[in-house]
Amino acid sequence: MSTEQRSDTHLSSWNDTPTRQALVDYVDRAIQEGGALYVPPSERIAVFDNDGTLWCEKPMPPELGFVLQRLAEMAEQDPSLRTRQPWQAAREKDYAWLGGVLTKHYHGDDSDVKVLLGGILQAFATVSVDTYAELAERFLLTTHHPTLGRRLRDCAYLPMVELLHYLEANGFTTYIASGGDRDFMRPVTSEIYGIPAERVIGSSAGLRYQEDDSGGSLVYQAEMDVFDDGPMKPVRIWSRTGQRPVIAGGNSNGDIPMLQYAGLPSRPGLRMLILHDDEEREFSYTSGAETSLERARAQDWTVVSVKNDWATVFAEV
Repeated sequence: MSTEQRSDTHLSSWNDTPTRQALVDYVDRAIQEGGALYVPPSERIAVFDNDGTLWCEKPMPPELGFVLQRLAEMAEQDPSLRTRQPWQAAREKDYAWLGGVLTKHYHGDDSDVKVLLGGILQAFATVSVDTYAELAERFLLTTHHPTLGRRLRDCAYLPMVELLHYLEANGFTTYIASGGDRDFMRPVTSEIYGIPAERVIGSSAGLRYQEDDSGGSLVYQAEMDVFDDGPMKPVRIWSRTGQRPVIAGGNSNGDIPMLQYAGLPSRPGLRMLILHDDEEREFSYTSGAETSLERARAQDWTVVSVKNDWATVFAEV
């Protein structure tokens, strides 16, 4: 056995199931020098979606709550916005409309996503990246989840955090590849996951440099730079890493291209799909993940059941 191999005690919040064993077996083979499936450390790239994969995304992703707070404030200040989406939904707390935006997106209808993105881009136009980071971090540290009784900061899935640490201990480099906003995640990913800001790949608004007395600032523009979802995920992963990942984890139809992209015919990848099936401890839903679940069954991906594979969902607070 390779001297590289580490203990799998990192995975203490996982139940002893075939799924857990599949993860350990894959890592054992990847680090065994001389083995047919050995992966050199420089090529051990693992990428994970964030919303619904690393932290809770229901009843809505934390980032969306952050943006809605700002949109509601804008609608209070400007009455003309109160009958326009997404300001109307934000002000009226119309979660049905908001929840339907992502569901429609994952079923191929982006009409409402474009409306929502338009509002998001206007919400933080001219705000500096430093101010935005401070606001995002404060929101995650002080805002509580509406049903779980914990701060949004504490809604990361403990088994997934342990998996990230386990992979790092075995020479893998972990990245986040999310459809969520890159700069919303960056202030907290190091503390929560051990993933530094430079390894966060996500959607982003356009930026411009603005001169000031303190050496200049970067400020957001009311235009999209990139929406990091679906086929764009592999593009962005390659642009950042210069490599094809060997491990990928996601939970929705938008993650299919990223999951497909993991591994090679000569070096099989580990493709993980999180199945939310635990209504008691978290949420139970498959909306927006139907196609990915079909693909998982057809192509023998590793499906992680929240109910059956995780002994603990969240860390104690």
